[in-house]
Amino acid sequence: ATECQKSGAIVHAFVVDCSSREEIYSSVNQVRQSGDVTIVVNNAGAIYPADLLSTKDEEITKTFEVNILGHFWIIKALLPSMIKRNYGHIVTVASVCGHGVIPYLIPYCSSKFVAVGFHRALTAELETLGKTGIKTSCLCPVFVDTGFTKNPSTRLWPVLETDEVARSLIDGILTNKKMIFVPSYIEIFKLNFFFSFFFFLIRIQNIQFEAVVGHKTRMK
Repeated sequence: ATECQKSGAIVHAFVVDCSSREEIYSSVNQVRQSGDVTIVVNNAGAIYPADLLSTKDEEITKTFEVNILGHFWIIKALLPSMIKRNYGHIVTVASVCGHGVIPYLIPYCSSKFVAVGFHRALTAELETLGKTGIKTSCLCPVFVDTGFTKNPSTRLWPVLETDEVARSLIDGILTNKKMIFVPSYIEIFKLNFFFSFFFFLIRIQNIQFEAVVGHKTRMK
């Protein structure tokens, strides 16, 4: 927000618990006071790396509240005005983990599979409604250096910088790209054989994380 303000943009920032439907709806009402929203980027996320049996019930719940249910509440709140004007762009931030699985991330991977499905189902519904002016994109990056996770132990790809992911997303929005993989070469793995082989390489590497911000991993 600060960087945008330095560029001369008018910015309104809100602190929102994206696991809370009430807070989301309340914040959307505040946003509406500044005008209609034309681009929505559902970017909030939660991740708790551990084997399934070591993952606390409340961590699983929080993962789905933030990574999935938050998407529903935000879109339900903002979609009516987009439909009325037949204009807008909805970005679902998923992950490469929404197309293949990584051990010790069962809740996270599951939620990202649902996010990809949410994007596809929403896209199909808007097309059926004839709302061709509302565009949709799904962002699927590999690991990004946001402080969210630290030092994923894999050499299959570089840890991405936020600027690179942001540029790819902007390009995808401007070109109305439905599925945005970052780095872009990941897209070649969409074929079932290649994708299966790609995630096989991940599994044999036994990929792990040092930590998640505010949460120490319980993996050995």
